[in-house]
Amino acid sequence: MKTLALTGGVGMGKSTAERLLRERGVPVVDTDVLARRVVEPGQPALEEIQRAFGPEVIGLDGQLRRDELARRVFADPRAREELGDITHPRIREMWRAQLAAWRAEGRPLAVVVIPLLFETGAEKEFDAVICVACSPQTQRQRLQARGWNAEQIRQRINAQWPTEKKMALADHVVWSEGGLDVLAEQLDRILTLAGSSR
Repeated sequence: MKTLALTGGVGMGKSTAERLLRERGVPVVDTDVLARRVVEPGQPALEEIQRAFGPEVIGLDGQLRRDELARRVFADPRAREELGDITHPRIREMWRAQLAAWRAEGRPLAVVVIPLLFETGAEKEFDAVICVACSPQTQRQRLQARGWNAEQIRQRINAQWPTEKKMALADHVVWSEGGLDVLAEQLDRILTLAGSSR
């Protein structure tokens, strides 16, 4: 089974690329979804987060207060690293298990969406890396549309490697500035190269 990692900066179009891949019948696991799963009530990671960051990051309903945790970790690189030490190994274990299951099913190709692919050194586990990218202006417009202010945008962009660095290390770069058909065409070309028998 060929394994592809899909990465890119925040607001660059990863979710749209993921949707297009799913529409083409490609099995995809999204680490953002896994990240939410590992911090559900009752999960060991949530208890560790509470010990590390205090009871204020847990709501009265027992759920993680993402806004409060984000406020802390995006303002403090050490706190962000501490959170990563708690969550990243568990997330990696989950996507590895999913790939193993797909491999056992005889799937020809699978994709894992990992925003912090290079930052966590996970790129070595894949046959190829796709980086989704757009201009800094488009990225900021997309993040503003999410309701983020200038400081939140700055913090989140700074929390990741520069897009140029990710693009340079990727095997394939897809540009998400055009319409959906343009993005789809680029992905189709990569899937053909990967030998997908969709």
